[in-house]
Amino acid sequence: MVTKKHILQWLENTANAMEDNRQYLTKLDTAIGDADHGNNMHRGFKKVKEQLPAFKGKDIGAILKAVAMTLISTVGGASGPLYGTMFMHAGNKMAGKEELTPKEMGELLAAGLEGVKMRGKASVGEKTIVDALEPAVEAYNQSLGNGSDFQQAMNRAVAACEKGAEETIPMIAKKGRASYLGERSKGHQDPGATSVSFIIKSLNDACLN
Repeated sequence: MVTKKHILQWLENTANAMEDNRQYLTKLDTAIGDADHGNNMHRGFKKVKEQLPAFKGKDIGAILKAVAMTLISTVGGASGPLYGTMFMHAGNKMAGKEELTPKEMGELLAAGLEGVKMRGKASVGEKTIVDALEPAVEAYNQSLGNGSDFQQAMNRAVAACEKGAEETIPMIAKKGRASYLGERSKGHQDPGATSVSFIIKSLNDACLN
């Protein structure tokens, strides 16, 4: 089972990952965006980390919705609404839950993906977060459906997410600031797809404990 402790550790891990990779994400975003993705994600999850003690009394759904509101209010650019909607949809799906089964974790991830796609109007192949997140969700749920245990499914989700992020390199951006570059957006890894891969890896790392 995934407990509230795992969820809180996930959020702390994500904040640490965004701090450690702030310059890397900014470098990616400098090539095809506004050069602010690293700083924005670091600022948002730093604020989330500061609020973790106050989250301990909440259920999992309420924690995720509180994260959503924090990200929406502190992360600039398009990422704030996108990631905020991702956590909000996940929180709504997990309302009242104190722990999650492997199947419910798949539902949480799928709800987050649904939120991102609804908010960003993006699909696979357009050089966005979706290119990493959708393969991760599919890999996780397919693995569970094929009889894998939770950890095997999470490992496959991480691998699919990281591969999805890498596969944005040759794509032409169709959404967001990068889309203005047209052909010149080729050859660069999408910052959003990269940051969501850190989020999924952080979840896996938290659940290993």
